[in-house]
Amino acid sequence: MTGVELLAVAAATLGSVGLLERLVHQRRLGAIPTRVHVSGTRGKSSVTRLIAAGLRAAGVRTVAKTTGTLPRMILHDGREVPVFRPSGANIIEQTRIVAAARSLEAEALVMECMALQPDLHWVSENKLVRATHGVITNARPDHLDVMGPTEVDVALALAGMIPVRGTLITAERRHLDVLRRAAEDRHTRLVAVGEREVASVTDAELAPFSYVEHRENVALALRVLAELGIERSTGLEGMHQASPDPGALFEYDVDFFGRRIVFVNGFAANDPQSTATVWQMATARHSELRRVVAVFNLRADRPIRTVQLARDSTFWHDADHVVLMGSGAYHFARAASRTGVPSGRFVYAENLPVEEVFETIVGLCGRNTLVIGLANIGGPGLKLVRYFRHRRRLAPGEED
Repeated sequence: MTGVELLAVAAATLGSVGLLERLVHQRRLGAIPTRVHVSGTRGKSSVTRLIAAGLRAAGVRTVAKTTGTLPRMILHDGREVPVFRPSGANIIEQTRIVAAARSLEAEALVMECMALQPDLHWVSENKLVRATHGVITNARPDHLDVMGPTEVDVALALAGMIPVRGTLITAERRHLDVLRRAAEDRHTRLVAVGEREVASVTDAELAPFSYVEHRENVALALRVLAELGIERSTGLEGMHQASPDPGALFEYDVDFFGRRIVFVNGFAANDPQSTATVWQMATARHSELRRVVAVFNLRADRPIRTVQLARDSTFWHDADHVVLMGSGAYHFARAASRTGVPSGRFVYAENLPVEEVFETIVGLCGRNTLVIGLANIGGPGLKLVRYFRHRRRLAPGEED
């Protein structure tokens, strides 16, 4: 047999193996009757968890997978296991999650979309998940280097994961027309969650959460559950008991040698719009605190995001101090200086160990201070969150 013939045989064999793997994967998908695929700019990890928790509360055997701060597979009984990534993040890992869900005899699978590139959104949905229900939380200006260059392009990229002949539920309003056109093209029913539906989520329904959950996330998850036949009270009961994502909006009240410090973990809000929302929420909730410290956890490998936050947002200008940690502080300071913000305004804590960052922040705090973490949860951001968490005052009856 010649070399050319050997190559032909090898190619045919590989093609056959690939076809067999695809058929096996599709059979596994078909054995899971409810498949929910969640994407969007912000909130998709939380919404994935909320939907899965509501389904579990209704007695539906549900497996979920998030790719947020820490990738996790959430089993049918609520236990969580880490997602093993021997070669880094890759959308093909979704096939392993489907196989595991099938082996657990899941009746429902809730998957967070892990694609960034526009073409991979389509691959994730059309080849890997084939959702019965697609969910898009919102379309905001983030990852513009991959999904941009404009906010409309982000919406177009996200539209790639809209299922064919299924249902799409979304809380996006600014670019709803983009999603509607894509849904119509795929013969998919569009369900839009509007402002009135978001406002219908009461403070009493939000109060039992152990963290600060966004009203819009809860409204969106409730609508998805309603589409799946789950009653509102049952869905909320499950949501209140669910474990939050590590990047969720937590608040920690710290009494540090006479200083009262309220730390708000807003690190997972990356784009200017989401970050401004966190800032406004935190400052409104704690208007009694006299001093405000903004802490930006920056990443040198996310220069566009850094410049966006420095150049296109002004909310942080109200801070008494601005701490720059992580890496890429120079990019932030340079972009901010071009808008008229003096570079001397910043406190540089770049590449410092987390304990030194903590001490730097404490040194800026008065007797009553609000500290808000922003920009990125990865790397030292999550470590700083844990540092504050382990030093918080426990409420009566609360266990650490």
